[in-house]
Amino acid sequence: MGGALDPTVATGRNLVRDALADLAPGTRIVVAVSGGADSLALAAVTAFVADRRSYELHAVIVDHRLQAGSARVAAEAAAQLDSLGVRSDIVAVDVGTDGGPEAAARRARHAALEATGADVTLLAHTLDDQAETVLLGLGRGSGPRSIAGMAAVDGRWRRPFLALRRADTEQICRASGLTWWIDPHNAYPAYRRVRLRTEVMPMLEDVLGGGVAEALARTADLIRLDVDHLDEQAVREATLEVRELLAIALPIRTRILRNAALAAGARADELTAGHILAMDTLVTDWHGQVRIELPGGVACVREGGSLTFVDTPVAG
Repeated sequence: MGGALDPTVATGRNLVRDALADLAPGTRIVVAVSGGADSLALAAVTAFVADRRSYELHAVIVDHRLQAGSARVAAEAAAQLDSLGVRSDIVAVDVGTDGGPEAAARRARHAALEATGADVTLLAHTLDDQAETVLLGLGRGSGPRSIAGMAAVDGRWRRPFLALRRADTEQICRASGLTWWIDPHNAYPAYRRVRLRTEVMPMLEDVLGGGVAEALARTADLIRLDVDHLDEQAVREATLEVRELLAIALPIRTRILRNAALAAGARADELTAGHILAMDTLVTDWHGQVRIELPGGVACVREGGSLTFVDTPVAG
């Protein structure tokens, strides 16, 4: 006869159950696993929920091949998943350098997960990840969207653990008999997120008297409500006609311009508030500017009474 269920495991199961409550039996679910405590804990509690709700569960372990021994780490993660009764695939990816190592690794990882064709993909981001994301957004100064953090549901991507701390995922692993991998990059100060985690957050907790991570995550939730509403309004009012844009309030107009730039091929992770405000001058302060160059090899131009996007000419 088993002992009492660990309360943190119970919380994790409930979070996953709620996150998947709208899905029918047979839904294909992929959980992204790195071998760290967060993703193994997510796999453990999802395996329990999937078994009882008859979901088709599969795990994908993405080997970024950025460190010596990464294949061994992936194999050990697969063995941990096997102990949970979770089928898994190891997918080795090539990580480029465009946009920096973290952004390049993220794009490669998402591409590998997209290729699974799953109905839903679960990501193991925690409340701590959310707090760090908000601080990174503040540092970029790219507007409210950058500090709205990560959504619990973003299309096929779902993040059930945004209410859990990293310490909670480690406890779930311990209670589930799992051994997790500690990424040495998580202690490498060249990465901004690492310095936020190891230097900035402890200092803020000390200066502000604790509860900073929860406060940042709560702020992100509140800002996201406003941002989502404004984004929806921007979609309804979308136009590239200058006369119509002039009649639209700035918070909506800049969102229209951002959406149009992204649709034209601008890079979302490099498109800043400065780029968007520069595009806005083509509407409000046009005096013959030729083009506004945007990241991603596209440019915004004004032709007569409307804006349009063209490819950036190749120098040479």
